[in-house]
Amino acid sequence: MKPKFMVVFMKEFRETLRDRRSLVLLALFTLMYPLMLGYMLNKQIERATKPEREGMELAVIGAAQAPNLMAQFKQKNVTVQQVDAMDEEAIGELLKSRKVVAVLRIDDKFAENYQEMRPAQVELWFDSAIDNGPRVRDVEAVLNAYSMDIASARLLAHGVSPVTMAPVKVQRYDTGGTAGRSGVIGAMIGFLFFPAFGCCLSAAVDSTAGERERRSMEVLMAQPVRTWELIGGKWLAAGILSVIAITLELALAHGILSWLPLEEVGTSWRVTSADLALICLASLPLSLLAAAVHIAMAMNAKSFKEAQTTASVVMLVPMIPGVVVSMMELKTAAWMYAVPMLSNQTLLGEVAKGQDIGAMPYLLTFFSSLIPALAGVAFASWRLRSERYVLAV
Repeated sequence: MKPKFMVVFMKEFRETLRDRRSLVLLALFTLMYPLMLGYMLNKQIERATKPEREGMELAVIGAAQAPNLMAQFKQKNVTVQQVDAMDEEAIGELLKSRKVVAVLRIDDKFAENYQEMRPAQVELWFDSAIDNGPRVRDVEAVLNAYSMDIASARLLAHGVSPVTMAPVKVQRYDTGGTAGRSGVIGAMIGFLFFPAFGCCLSAAVDSTAGERERRSMEVLMAQPVRTWELIGGKWLAAGILSVIAITLELALAHGILSWLPLEEVGTSWRVTSADLALICLASLPLSLLAAAVHIAMAMNAKSFKEAQTTASVVMLVPMIPGVVVSMMELKTAAWMYAVPMLSNQTLLGEVAKGQDIGAMPYLLTFFSSLIPALAGVAFASWRLRSERYVLAV
């Protein structure tokens, strides 16, 4: 003989699978966040690698006056387009068309000043509103290198070593490896846990406040079943939806991030399939907590509409700790694993860095959501014992 709460669970779960609204929400939350994450990262990779794949288009006014400079641009994979003289308005229109990265205007007296060893003026025009910052800096680097080459040649002609122009030599060392930069992706993907509170919303509210308004709750209460068995079955039915959604979400995001060439932007996805399985297991109580919170809120509401409105507002609360920690740029601490939702985000972020965090963070993440979930179910069971609630008076 099946336990009574399992009978309630099977009944509620079958009804949920027949509810098109719940299935649409499940599919929407499961696909939306991983696809958005993959799309944004793919665009970032395309922007980072576009100069290498396509080179850069640079419009030059008066290119004939500086043939050596034009040759140096070509060596750096910068395509030079020689254009006629243009006024400021025409230059602005050319930049807005995005056909070129920048416009280089060489002064009419460039050759004369160059020969007389006076500063030869060039103007670099660009549009800062367009996302061409890295490519404009590449053009500036070519100009600076060209200027330094000329200065070094002139110093040698006068018997002065070019080393005198660089009294301080700076060597740069980047200690941030791909593991550290992977934590940024871990922080982004941490928002994948948020749908745990959205996927079970419809099922949790409809099976409690909805059934009370339809007067079907009275029929269930008339059966030989205890309140905790009744609430427990409804809780599991709603929670399973979130478990399915979060598991599929993380699996889909894992597949997308493993497929993307993240090395092109100096990072990598270091989460293995075994790590993902442990994270899904540790995150299971978060889905049950979401269902328990919605059911407890719905049980305390006076109507179905009030329950739905309250639950919609309450589902935003778990995001607050993660946003606050991100804004304050706090370092990872042990107390973060004791805060529901934040613990899941922190766990995924640390695993994404490739660090060996041990078993304790997994256990803290698991129980930080399980304990309040059981408390929410206990409150809902106690609330269901009230005749005033069942009769909606």
